[in-house]
Amino acid sequence: MNMEERKEERKAREAAQGREAEVVEEGLQGNKKMRRGACGWLRERKVRDLVRDRRRLVEVPYTATLAHTVNALVANRVSAVPVAAPPGQWIGAGGSMILESDRATGAVRKHYIGMVTMLDLLAHIAENGDQNHGAGDESSDGPERDLERRMSVPVSSIIGHSLEGLSLWTLNPTTSILDCMETFSKGVHRALIPLESRTNHAIAVELVEASPGYRMLTQMDVISFLREQNQELKGVLSHSVLELGAIGEVIFSVSKHTKVMDTIRSMRAAGLSAVPVVEAPSDDQILQDVMNASWPVLLFESQGKGKRLIETFSATDLRGCPVVLLQSGLSLSVTEFKERLSMRGSNASIAPPMAGDDPSPETRRLITCSPETSLSGVIVSAASNHVHRLWVVDGEGLLQGVVSLTDMLRVVRDAVLRAEQELEGIVQHG
Repeated sequence: MNMEERKEERKAREAAQGREAEVVEEGLQGNKKMRRGACGWLRERKVRDLVRDRRRLVEVPYTATLAHTVNALVANRVSAVPVAAPPGQWIGAGGSMILESDRATGAVRKHYIGMVTMLDLLAHIAENGDQNHGAGDESSDGPERDLERRMSVPVSSIIGHSLEGLSLWTLNPTTSILDCMETFSKGVHRALIPLESRTNHAIAVELVEASPGYRMLTQMDVISFLREQNQELKGVLSHSVLELGAIGEVIFSVSKHTKVMDTIRSMRAAGLSAVPVVEAPSDDQILQDVMNASWPVLLFESQGKGKRLIETFSATDLRGCPVVLLQSGLSLSVTEFKERLSMRGSNASIAPPMAGDDPSPETRRLITCSPETSLSGVIVSAASNHVHRLWVVDGEGLLQGVVSLTDMLRVVRDAVLRAEQELEGIVQHG
């Protein structure tokens, strides 16, 4: 081989090495871009970005009656409202001190003392309905007068009657969406976001906060955001809910024969906003007293899993139900009550819808998925139908589990962080 040939060979070898180096560098840059695409923008985006254009906070004063609170929930199509009181007179839920102050002077105007949900209100009606059951027929006032009297009590009297009402959460507006997902993946359903904050970056339930105003951020808000970022999360969302471990197999359910009163009281005791209704013999012993005789809690995984799913009984779905209709249906089975509720628009004997009701039937079609459904499909279904869970069924329609918003946020966050750690390892050893 002559001198010229050796030079050409050396040039070719150097060119090949250069191209290989470029490929490696492109791969590293691609990994960095992927890492930023997965975790970077979740860290860069803040919760204030999600609430910037939200409407003013819907709240009720501590003196509001339960009837007024129900009207506020129905009119604004929300399932929970914070309760405001004068400062210095109450201890906030969970020991919190979440205050609204005057923007100009800094003087404290109100103190948010807790959160009341639709489930709290339903449980109050069911509990009192049970206590008055039997005596109501002898009362000269009649059931409607009795209900009116019970709904006239102040909303502050039922704060903390459910697990969710025991705490009041706030997130600093500079909290990243990734950190917010950690909080929401632990079962926190909503948090107040101050428009302005004087505290450091913090995520805590016992928090002193003062701001000229607040906005509400919910799990559904974050899920809707993730749906819009489908391309950024394609590597995660394309996997099935089974692969990602998003399916909760411990299923709390009720038989179609269970009374509405027992169902609501049990949901409150177990901290559930919805339960699946399954096909089961009327003599199934699905209510087990694990707290005391007056608080049956639904703990029957074996009875729920593997049974045919019929429908959902949800506090949110009952948001537009007239209180009188609910009270009169407490002794009915859940299926009988849902049938009556679905007919209220066409049956003259049923009370007309309350102001703010969604004109569509409250007994909506079941929103389900299979274990093989992609997480993307589940998120789209949840956000599009505004449901907080999808029941997992097999090919025969038998209940296999549930994927909640909490589960969705948990597996997305875990997968994103795991991918980031793997990519960092590739970069470091590349």
